[in-house]
Amino acid sequence: MLVKTYAGSVHGVDARTITIEVNTGGPVAAAQQDKPSFFIVGLPDSAVREGYSRMEAAFKNSRLHLPRLKTIINLAPADIRKEGSSFDLPIAVGILAASDIIPADGLDQYFIMGELSLDGSLRPIKGALSIAIQARKQKFKGFILPKMNAKEAAIVNDLDVYGVETLSEALSVLAGDSGILPTNVDTRDEFAANLDNYDVDFNDVRGQENIKRALELAASGGHNVILIGPPGAGKTMLARRLPTILPPLTLKEALNTTKIHSVAGVLPRDSALITTRPFRAPHHTISDVALVGGGSDPMPGEISLAHNGVLFLDELPEFKRSALEVMRQPMEERRVTISRAKVSVDYPASFMLVASMNPCPCGYYNHPEKDCVCGPGVVKRYVSKISGPLLDRIDLHVEVTPVSYDELSSKERPKITSTEIRERVLRAREVQDERFKDIKEVYCNAHMPSRMVREVCQLSDAGITLLKTAMEKLQLSARAYDRILKVARTAADLGGSKDIRIEDLAEAIHYRSLDREGWAG
Repeated sequence: MLVKTYAGSVHGVDARTITIEVNTGGPVAAAQQDKPSFFIVGLPDSAVREGYSRMEAAFKNSRLHLPRLKTIINLAPADIRKEGSSFDLPIAVGILAASDIIPADGLDQYFIMGELSLDGSLRPIKGALSIAIQARKQKFKGFILPKMNAKEAAIVNDLDVYGVETLSEALSVLAGDSGILPTNVDTRDEFAANLDNYDVDFNDVRGQENIKRALELAASGGHNVILIGPPGAGKTMLARRLPTILPPLTLKEALNTTKIHSVAGVLPRDSALITTRPFRAPHHTISDVALVGGGSDPMPGEISLAHNGVLFLDELPEFKRSALEVMRQPMEERRVTISRAKVSVDYPASFMLVASMNPCPCGYYNHPEKDCVCGPGVVKRYVSKISGPLLDRIDLHVEVTPVSYDELSSKERPKITSTEIRERVLRAREVQDERFKDIKEVYCNAHMPSRMVREVCQLSDAGITLLKTAMEKLQLSARAYDRILKVARTAADLGGSKDIRIEDLAEAIHYRSLDREGWAG
C-alpha cells in the first residue's frame, strides 16, 4: 500500500515541502525473516537512515506491532539532500498508515515533524518557524510537531499547530480523538509584552560621557565602532548596553531574526518570538566557519545570528586574521552567501559591529597614569594585526580612558538612562526614514552607497577645506572619506540640522583615531 505524508526541509532561512512516499507490500524473503527489509531513498543523510532503528524501539515501547513487510520510502524531491532526525515522525506515521495499522485518511492535511526517542517521546526540531510558514503557504490545515516547538510555530496565523509529546499523542491528533487543542499565540500581544526587555541600562555606567555620545552617534546612524582602551576601562560594559538604545525591533524584523535563530537551533526553549535586538559576543578563538557560517550542511554563523542586532568582537587583534577578513564582504552587502559543490545558501547579516581592543599587548599605551612596557614597534605591530580594509569599514574609532575614583565612588546615580538616549536616537532615525523612504534596502546613514553619499552629504566651502586637510594629513582612504561624511551626516541629524555643520564634520574626523599619523608610535 502506498501512503504519502508531508514534512519540511530548511534551506537557508526558508523551508521547502518534502513529500514522504511510503510503500509496503510483499513478504520478506525467508532468508531475511529476522532482519528488517527497509529501504530509504531520496538522498537521506546518516541521521535520516538511522531513524529506522529509533522507530523500531519507539513502536515497541508504544505498544505498536509492525508486520514484517518490505518497505520502501522515498523522500521527494529526490535530488535535494535530506538532513537531520526531524523526519522520524512523518516516516513513522507513513509506515503505520501504509501497514493499515492507522487510517491514511487526512494525512494530506498536515505537516508532520519530530525526532523520535527510543521510548516513543519526541525531541525538538530546528527551523520550526520556517517550516510552519511553508505549511501555511502550501495551504495545509495543520502542523504536528514536538510540544517544545509549538509556541514558535504557532505565531504563524491560519495554521492549526499541535504540540505533542509522544508518538501516541501524534497518532491521536491524526485520529481526531486526542483532546489536544491547537496551540494559540497572539503574535502581536506576544511581541508587545516582551518588547525591549533588557536587563542592563546606560545609567549603570559611571562617567564615560564622551563614549556614551559616540555610541549614541553609532546607534543613530547604524555605524560600526571600535573601542580602544586599557583593561578595566569599561569597553565591554558599554558595548553590552548598545542594544538598549537602538530602535525597537519591528514585528517583521523580529520574525526574520527568530527564523535565523530557529534554523540554527539556538532559540530559547518555549520561546515564540525574539523581541530584543540580538547581542552576540563570540570568543576570539572562533573559527572562520563559526563566525560567518558554513559547514557540510550550511548553517548560519555568528554574523547572521547578530542580524538586526549587535556583533561584539572583544579583543579584536586576538581573532584569527582569516576569520576577520571573511567578514569584509558581508559587512558591505549585509548578507553572506555560502557556496558548496551542490548547494548555495544566502543568510542575512545586517548587524552593527562593535569591537574592542587594548592599544598594545600590555594594555597601557597612552594611559594617563600607568606606563606602557611594550618595546619599540610593538604597538604598531599589535595594531597592524587588524587589516586596513577592515578598519576602513569601521566608522568610529573611540578611545576609552579609565574612570576616575571620584566618579566610581560617587553615590549619585548617573541621570542619563538608555530610554532618554534612545529618544534622541529615534528622532534621528525618523529623519533618515524620511530621507530614504523611496530607496530600497537603505534604512540609515551607514547603509548609503557611495553615489548617494555625494548627494546627501553636501559640505560648505569651509567644510570642504577642513576635510581636504584631514584627508591629506591623516592619509585617509576613499572609503574612510565616505565614512567621515556619513558620520557627519548622522551628527547633523542628531543636532536637528539640515546641513552638515563644521562641528559635525570635526566630530566625525575626531573618530578616526587609528588613522592618525604617529598614533601607534
